[in-house]
Amino acid sequence: MDSDSDEEEQRVPLSRRPEWSDVTPIPQDDGPNPVVPIAYREEFEETMDYFRAVYVADERSPRALQLTSEAIHMNPGNYTVWQFRRLILEALNADLHDELAFVDLIAINNSKNYQIWHHRRWVADKLGTDSVREELEFTEKVFSKDSKNYHAWSHRQWVLQALGGWKDELAYCQQLLEDDIFNNSAWNQRYFVVTRSPLLGGLHAMRESEVRYAVEAIMAKPENESPWRYLRGLYKDDAQSWINDPQVCLVCLKVLNSKTNCVFALSMLLDLLCHGFQPNQELKDAVDALTSDSDSDSPDSNLAIEVCSLLERLDPMRMNYWKWRKGMLPALAV
Repeated sequence: MDSDSDEEEQRVPLSRRPEWSDVTPIPQDDGPNPVVPIAYREEFEETMDYFRAVYVADERSPRALQLTSEAIHMNPGNYTVWQFRRLILEALNADLHDELAFVDLIAINNSKNYQIWHHRRWVADKLGTDSVREELEFTEKVFSKDSKNYHAWSHRQWVLQALGGWKDELAYCQQLLEDDIFNNSAWNQRYFVVTRSPLLGGLHAMRESEVRYAVEAIMAKPENESPWRYLRGLYKDDAQSWINDPQVCLVCLKVLNSKTNCVFALSMLLDLLCHGFQPNQELKDAVDALTSDSDSDSPDSNLAIEVCSLLERLDPMRMNYWKWRKGMLPALAV
């Protein structure tokens, strides 16, 4: 409150600034009888009245640029002000690195504001490859406070695809996951890098090493859904390789044998079975052991049905889903 009060005391009204003496402000037109007029703060109302005047006059001057700065500080979500600011920046051939610094300042308390991210992309696009390092560092600063900020991740992916900067991105994802293995946004970014980076050779070239990475993450925290999803994604559009890779079967078996945190292992096993996977006796025994530990009847001859029944018990939040999955199974014994 003190800083806001100090700012209000220091601010000189536009009507008392000599450089604005030639401008006639345009009040907001709410019609003759507004039902619920908005009680704007006096300084905000004055700023927008002057902004309307320069906007109508299409004045693209340094003072108009400064006025948009004041208006944005008061309301960072005003799309029209941001759009007019871009026109002024172009007309003045302004230093866009200074503009990035301005956005940094506004973004401190507005990191999920659509207009800010749209404007930042426009600036970065104008600067081209010269802005790559600054943009990646900016998103990292946002992630340090909010690791799952969708706007920042979307912006970072745009920067990589449009401007470059792929070299250290996989290492960055690895660092984020070392800090927090449950960071699903970092898992998503890792998949983005593996499948899109022009430096890595694509999903097929990276699959073997990434499967090892995912399996290690699963064994460390079997209850973490993200590496299970990541592992499945490594075989996108290639179900045959997925069901034939012994590493997939083995990680399911190891987690099932641990008899703890095995919901995602059972879920993956069910998906494998539905794609034609033929389980070995060890997997069947591991599922039977889990069934015998429960209050259920004797194991069903259909392994997929048995897995669904286990999931109904172990994952009660999605019980109806597993019942539905069971009902969709073909009447074939596995």
